[in-house]
Amino acid sequence: MSTALRIAYGTFGRVALLDMDRSLVRHAHPHCHVLIKAEGADTAFAVGDRLIPLTDSQAVLVNAWEPHAYVHHPARERTTILALYIEPKWLKTIRPNWAASGGPGFFEQPAGEVSPRIRRLAMDLATVMVSDPAGRRAQVELLSDLMISVIERFTPWRTVSASLAALANLHGFDWRVRRAVDLIRAAPCAGISADTLARESGLSRAHFYRLFRRTAQVSPHVYLNVVRMELAVKAVVDSGESLTALSETLGFSAPAHFTRFFREHAGVKPSEFRAVTRMGLA
Repeated sequence: MSTALRIAYGTFGRVALLDMDRSLVRHAHPHCHVLIKAEGADTAFAVGDRLIPLTDSQAVLVNAWEPHAYVHHPARERTTILALYIEPKWLKTIRPNWAASGGPGFFEQPAGEVSPRIRRLAMDLATVMVSDPAGRRAQVELLSDLMISVIERFTPWRTVSASLAALANLHGFDWRVRRAVDLIRAAPCAGISADTLARESGLSRAHFYRLFRRTAQVSPHVYLNVVRMELAVKAVVDSGESLTALSETLGFSAPAHFTRFFREHAGVKPSEFRAVTRMGLA
């Protein structure tokens, strides 16, 4: 079973050191997502329609809202992965035009060769997370240096537009898709069906799916799961409610269904995610 060794959580997003031995479902994040192998066997991620190796010398780079899945080979040993889920708003505080990390195309390629500096910073960050889970200042400083190195190496950051108009267009949706997105975000736990979303958007089901996927980069189902998962992560970390109560609040028919959903997207059970994350918040 996969294990969360450490998880850091804050305004920067989250950083997870995961010891993985099982695959994850196809999913997405509203974050700039970087995956670096810490130790163990080489492995792979499916990013879009490509299978991208994760090795000592190659990082996997996933744009915000880009569908991807972890692909674990059952015959191989476990892999420890440093997974970065970084908030575009936080990156914007480093350089204004890095707000573009919240949209498609920020990473031009889904993989990149790890430089010695990136390797050193990633391993230093992993080491500090393990040895001093509550050492937030050191962790954030290392994370800042790591993300600056990653973005400067793997993105055309100098030519990314910082204009308000360009950033607004980056997140622009067709008004009919925007209506569906607003419905999802207003009631992510209500289990709104695709047929209902299509009807409220004034479109046929087939046309709605095509338009949604083209403008939101993901299917309505994946988009809903992203919203539910981010809500679940915040609730698991910040709420004092029991996980049984949270599963009901989040619209799951049984706690076991919530646990399976969370594990298939995060790699670990919500109880483990809560316990490990709170080690760093103590």
